[in-house]
Amino acid sequence: MTNAPSKTVSNSNGHTVTVRVDLGERSYDILIGENLLDNAGAVITEILRQPRVIVITDSNVASLHLPALETSLSKAGIETHSIILPAGEQTKDFAHLAGLLDQCLDARIARDTTLIALGGGVIGDITGFAAAIALRGIDFIQIPTTLLAQVDSSVGGKTGINTKHGKNLVGAFHQPALVLADVATLDTLPEREIRAGYGEVVKYGLINDAPFFNWLEKNGPALCNGEHAARIQAVETCCRAKAAIVAADEHESGQRALLNLGHTFGHAFEAESGYSDKLLHGEAVAIGMVMAFSLSGKLGLCNDEETARIAAHLKAVNLPASLSGIAEPSWTPARLLSHMSQDKKVLAGQLTFILARRIGEAFISRDVKPETVQSLLEEALAA
Repeated sequence: MTNAPSKTVSNSNGHTVTVRVDLGERSYDILIGENLLDNAGAVITEILRQPRVIVITDSNVASLHLPALETSLSKAGIETHSIILPAGEQTKDFAHLAGLLDQCLDARIARDTTLIALGGGVIGDITGFAAAIALRGIDFIQIPTTLLAQVDSSVGGKTGINTKHGKNLVGAFHQPALVLADVATLDTLPEREIRAGYGEVVKYGLINDAPFFNWLEKNGPALCNGEHAARIQAVETCCRAKAAIVAADEHESGQRALLNLGHTFGHAFEAESGYSDKLLHGEAVAIGMVMAFSLSGKLGLCNDEETARIAAHLKAVNLPASLSGIAEPSWTPARLLSHMSQDKKVLAGQLTFILARRIGEAFISRDVKPETVQSLLEEALAA
């Protein structure tokens, strides 16, 4: 895989790394650094079609970061209207999407108005989807404030909402015009949110970058405990990897599906948990990645030592590596398989799994027998 080109530029707060997502006329930059919110207005004004934006955030992020962003935008002469949505995964539904669109239209958006998503994956997903369908498509900017969003959901143009049938089943591919990943915003996150986001960081090492996984084994604890340099390096590495994959396969017709390592299992666990705080997305993905390697072992593709190594690392940073203490008595293999059958990656009735031969060597498979998956789920629920 060829990484997207990046450059490093100086600013008053140290340095900002810029990673380019190369999509021809729709190419855009990901800026990664510290205290980027302070200078956001000056950066954003350069790409706006008109100096007017709608900032969309949630009730948690609004009190922490919205004033700084609004001040920066005002200094740059950008007219700003802010919309605050409820915090939580439950906001990613039709009702909140309809309400958001009504508020945008009430604010007299035009085709040259830009939406700004200030928040985590939920805000990024619903704002991006709103931008994709409002007036048949307007620009939006991602300012991710969680680790999970900075390394994954803010990059690549996947937008959408959840339904009763599953996660992210309604949405659109709509690329942002810019991504600003300010690692200083991560300092306000609860420890659990940081560690949940770290699950997506680990994913990139497991897919095709074994040296990065080795680096994480040494530096992961410092990253989770707040070291900015480690966070910047990890966010850059993940964004460079995702930028390259997105540039090669924007609409997930091929290798982009590798980014779903652990997600087929993880989304089923989230659905069974009711998309509640009982199991955060990154925690579900962490368990799902261990399950994916366990499934690979069951199929004779990789050895158990690889799976054990991954589980040990996740436990070392206080992430779950199994369903122990999470699954309820109501959870059954049949119910979990039913959730998996609703996955948007199902093709011709066949589940799609990301399997691995070893750490850093993952591949896509659509020929895993359901009974093999059921057997694995039975073992996981009984453990």
